[in-house]
Amino acid sequence: MTSVDTMSSEGLRNAMVDRLAADHAAKRLVLRPEVEAALRTVPRELFTPGLPLEEAYDANTAVLKKMRGAEAVSSVSAPYLIAEMIGQAANALGGLEGRHALEIGSGGYNASLLRELVGPSGSVTTVDIDPEVTGRAAACLAAAGYHDVTVVCADAEHPIVPGRRYDLIIVTVGAWDIPPAWHDQLTDDGVLVVPLRTFGMTRSWALRRRGDRLVSESRRQCGFVSMQGDGAHEVRYLDIADGVHLRLDEDQRVDHDLDVVGALLTQPREEAWVGVSLPPATILADLDLWLATRLIHETHFLVLSAQATAVKSGVVAPGWRFGTPATLDDDTFTYRSALRWTDRRFDLGAYAHGTEAAAAAGRMVEHMRAWVDAGQPSPTLHVLPAHTPDGDLPNGAVLDKRHSRVVLAFTTKEKGTP
Repeated sequence: MTSVDTMSSEGLRNAMVDRLAADHAAKRLVLRPEVEAALRTVPRELFTPGLPLEEAYDANTAVLKKMRGAEAVSSVSAPYLIAEMIGQAANALGGLEGRHALEIGSGGYNASLLRELVGPSGSVTTVDIDPEVTGRAAACLAAAGYHDVTVVCADAEHPIVPGRRYDLIIVTVGAWDIPPAWHDQLTDDGVLVVPLRTFGMTRSWALRRRGDRLVSESRRQCGFVSMQGDGAHEVRYLDIADGVHLRLDEDQRVDHDLDVVGALLTQPREEAWVGVSLPPATILADLDLWLATRLIHETHFLVLSAQATAVKSGVVAPGWRFGTPATLDDDTFTYRSALRWTDRRFDLGAYAHGTEAAAAAGRMVEHMRAWVDAGQPSPTLHVLPAHTPDGDLPNGAVLDKRHSRVVLAFTTKEKGTP
């Protein structure tokens, strides 16, 4: 076993968990006691060999990234995200004691936490397509004393052990679709926790199996390296200015000359504002999905992403630089803007450039106002087999993927309802 300074390791680990608990509280989440205990028990530094202790216990950063060119293809996920996703699983299942769990996307650390949580009567299997990753995971698990976690090198697009079913499948790589194998390997009331991309934006969904479909019980904003193997789906990025990109993930097309699109950003900016005063805990990740489901029917819906340098220089000012709803229509480019703060509360707005900029910004703001007026509803995700007829789909925005039909629905309050 790796030699470490035990007191230093324990102190850093406890400090990390204290930060995670505070982060949960700020997001109005609850860090379950058993999840907190597991986080305080597992020595994370044994799953990040070669890194300084301080980096191993950075609560907000993924580490040990394996790169392919400029793209990260694997990593040990950030602790805050691991804690949130395991919390989603435990909440959906009413606890993980005695459960049988399958982890898709291996690194060892998450599997060790699950092993602590399922206890002696449960089991954990972790799978990854990359033999280098599974080899490292197996070695790290052994070093930390977790000898009864099953490590498998395979493409998890397909069943891992034919006929075997799990109470929990937790996916720690970014998925574009839900393959039949994941649904079929769940017990009848089992839960799938998966970072799924819809409209080019990733959320960690806790999905419960209900017959032939999956229905969400919670969601968290997140980001992960993309799935490899037979389940891979390439995200397309179009560079429209230095450090500014358009993300296309649902087979959208952009017929515009990219130089022309980039030139729009040099034109005067029009602004529109909702005229609200919202608290910091407002879940803007829900708003962004609301915008996607509305805007995709009206115009060319895209996702804007930007590097920090482009934001700092003022080329763009998106609501979130890692992925903000945007539209491109004729000669006008519009996106959800950075927030306007007053006394620790904020207003929502849209920025637009081009010939119809004022009208386009106003239309996007009307959709934001509708979300606020509807009570800031949260989305529900339904995943159904690809062959499901339209008449059997729930109401909502439909995305047709390779294996499934995904429906994103919002339940709004009736006007006047408290």
